[in-house]
Amino acid sequence: MIRVAGIDCGTNSIRLLVADCDPATGELVELDRRMTIVRLGQGVDRTGRLAPEALERTFAACREYAAVIKELGAERVRFVATSASRDAENRDDFVRGVVEILGVEPEVISGDQEAEFSFTGATKELTAHEHLERPFLVVDIGGGSTEFVVGDDHVRAARSVDVGCVRMTERHLVVDGVVTDPPTEEQITAVRADIEAALDLASETVPLTEARTLVGLAGSVTTIAGIALGLPEYRSSEIHHSRISYEQVRAITERMLTAMHDERAAIPVMHPGRVDVIGAGALVLLAVMERTGASEVVVSEHDILDGIAWSVAGATV
Repeated sequence: MIRVAGIDCGTNSIRLLVADCDPATGELVELDRRMTIVRLGQGVDRTGRLAPEALERTFAACREYAAVIKELGAERVRFVATSASRDAENRDDFVRGVVEILGVEPEVISGDQEAEFSFTGATKELTAHEHLERPFLVVDIGGGSTEFVVGDDHVRAARSVDVGCVRMTERHLVVDGVVTDPPTEEQITAVRADIEAALDLASETVPLTEARTLVGLAGSVTTIAGIALGLPEYRSSEIHHSRISYEQVRAITERMLTAMHDERAAIPVMHPGRVDVIGAGALVLLAVMERTGASEVVVSEHDILDGIAWSVAGATV
């Protein structure tokens, strides 16, 4: 077993996984998994730059993670940065800060690499489930982008498109710096139009309708699952590999788009940092299910972070 640490820094959140991995057997033993909402992508779509306060929030989380990595004695560390830092003009400030705190340089990966990691992390366990039909379509709904990957045991096609819960919220659901609560029909229509255009783009590369099992990843999907399951608090073990129907996703999407901020915030499984962006995230998932004809989504708590861990452990991904 090799003790590794993987860090995934996205547009909305930064996450850490410290695990013991055995590349020979495919066993991953989780030691610490945590997530912090840092909104690194705050305003990037509008300004093209990472905001100073967003950088400081991210660096504060990095300091916390550095202490955990040191305490648990991870032998290898890999820091992967996704959509927001890929787009920003001042990403050198971000890279320099991460190196100073963690001693490793963040790898600003491409959307295709992001999709590869997501697929590996999400499906490594599912390949043993004979009742799940293949190929899998893995959909990772992030803050700034969404990754689509189709494959069986290995990736056949992948595409990253620039629709995510934060990007869609900031682009269409914010007026004069304030999130519209609840959004208007016109705003919702604008979000849907962007998502449909992105699905058209993704389908040029990824055969979306050929997949037999839809696998959903990341906070928007897991939050919807927690709501559908009626959990009194966020319980990862119950959310992981749950199966949520199209009807449930549609009903929850409508609920998120008509509820007020305080009503969404009062939902037991809702992370405070997701209250204002869950509506847009739900719209992405709903549109994917409508486009593919999926009757349900298999929810995975294992995603790009697990794929990063496997890559640093030396497993082929």
